[in-house]
Amino acid sequence: MNQIYKNKALGLARLGLLGVLLMGAPACEDTLDEEVISRIGNDYMNTAKGMNDAVNAAYSSMRTWYGTERGNNFTIFGTDTYTNGADGGWKFMNTYTTQFDTQNGHVRELWDELYRGINTTNAIIERAPAVTGMDEEVKKQRIAEAKFIRAHHYFILTQLFGGVDLRLTETMVPTKDVSRSTVEAQYEAIIRDLTEAIPDLEAAARSSQYGRATRPAAEHLLGKVYLTKATSEAAAADDYANAIPLFQNVINNYGLRLLPDFADVHRQGNEMNDEVIWSVQYTRDPLTNGGGNNTHVFFLMEYDVLPGMQRDTENGRPFKRYMPTEYTLNEIFTDREIDSRYKKSFKDTYYSNKPGTYNTSFDTTKPSVTFAEGDTAIYMPGYEMSAAEMAKRPYQVLVPSRYDERLFPALTKHMDAGRVDRTQFEGGRDYIAFRLADTYLMLAEAQLQAGQTAEAVENINMVRRRAAWPGQESAMEITADQLDMEFIIEERERELIGEQMRWLDLKRWGILIERVKAHNEAAAPNIQAHHVLRPIPQTQVDRSATAFAQNPGY
Repeated sequence: MNQIYKNKALGLARLGLLGVLLMGAPACEDTLDEEVISRIGNDYMNTAKGMNDAVNAAYSSMRTWYGTERGNNFTIFGTDTYTNGADGGWKFMNTYTTQFDTQNGHVRELWDELYRGINTTNAIIERAPAVTGMDEEVKKQRIAEAKFIRAHHYFILTQLFGGVDLRLTETMVPTKDVSRSTVEAQYEAIIRDLTEAIPDLEAAARSSQYGRATRPAAEHLLGKVYLTKATSEAAAADDYANAIPLFQNVINNYGLRLLPDFADVHRQGNEMNDEVIWSVQYTRDPLTNGGGNNTHVFFLMEYDVLPGMQRDTENGRPFKRYMPTEYTLNEIFTDREIDSRYKKSFKDTYYSNKPGTYNTSFDTTKPSVTFAEGDTAIYMPGYEMSAAEMAKRPYQVLVPSRYDERLFPALTKHMDAGRVDRTQFEGGRDYIAFRLADTYLMLAEAQLQAGQTAEAVENINMVRRRAAWPGQESAMEITADQLDMEFIIEERERELIGEQMRWLDLKRWGILIERVKAHNEAAAPNIQAHHVLRPIPQTQVDRSATAFAQNPGY
């Protein structure tokens, strides 16, 4: 189980450039087989074992984006569906104030670490043909995996920054000779990498070594690339047509399936399920887990200071970073009697783990509450309840009119009760990066844009029927006259909320500015047209020998 880098610590994880420049020969700062290894020579990568370790190291660079605070801040903050909660020093990434500038630490870290990963893949692709002692089929697969990772990283960089430095060969020595490429050239390189990778990747829903990229993972990603390219400055008339068969292949040809119960997709302990196309690996071993999957802390409300409650591993360490907007609660999730996804995405009940009698806090319909171990301490009905009805309940009722930056519905998708104690930040759950429901939704979007409305409706309904409460499947289905882009915009968030997609979706649809202004009160006064791109890190601009143009507005 999870063989790629759960049991190895990826000794070559730091192979790569610092930004686009500063690092040449491989170095090793992590461990292999739980043994700390250092001073690996440059020639190590020219061996079969070195090549395998380099590929594993390249995979570890995915942890820069998935499951981290930076990856979440880039994609959750500053959207129409989430705004900032009470705590944290990165609120400016939600509010788009002038603090969000070229010195932004997340921007610098992401840039540097993705380019480290890119240089690792460049080295693998260039050196692999000369490596001996490796089965040729395995070698082809490792090259394909490197191309998948390189394409993935350039796709993230392109969406966030526009034109970047497009390096497709290994950088062996420090250099300041860098320049900004074009979005068109970058998409060409991304598409070429994925197209070349697909035939040599495992044609299976799940790799024989779980965690490696597979053919359906690359097809899913390439379909998403075409879907995103279709609304970019590099758009071509056949982008939607190119995306459709890729998504159809993923759905039809590998045995992947939507789980019958939406709640099971993110259920802890079920991360390796039939809906998962590809996930990023984490572990419980501090030697091999890097900074861990930290997403479990960011979406939680401040339950641990309320009557009858104290912090525990089950309910999580509440950082109070991301608070759902009123738009999310009142418009995205409205049909809760037929659609199970609100109930199965947000926590509505807290059970007392600190028995006793307490004065009430937010619920003033009763003066005090008394709890035994396991009694309901907090209930969040999700609608306004009358004061008379609230007063009858022997616990505190938190209604929407009492939500604030500390008290709000907590997203449950990423909660991690497997941490060693209630303060541990470094979570160990795998991060589900690609899953089949997303494939269905992207296929429906491409089909709608290509004029294939009937087919799009059926694919939307596949996702919606699964999301229905038992007996409500027919009520969840939509008809062709109900399907338009606005429906897809909201349906994607009903299904995929909190999964590091919303900012990128809004940006590719060309509606980021208008949606944030309409639905994110904290961000609306400051967001401007130039915010559809992130700032190039100042360190990159400063260390370039020739002018490395900054994005407009920064």
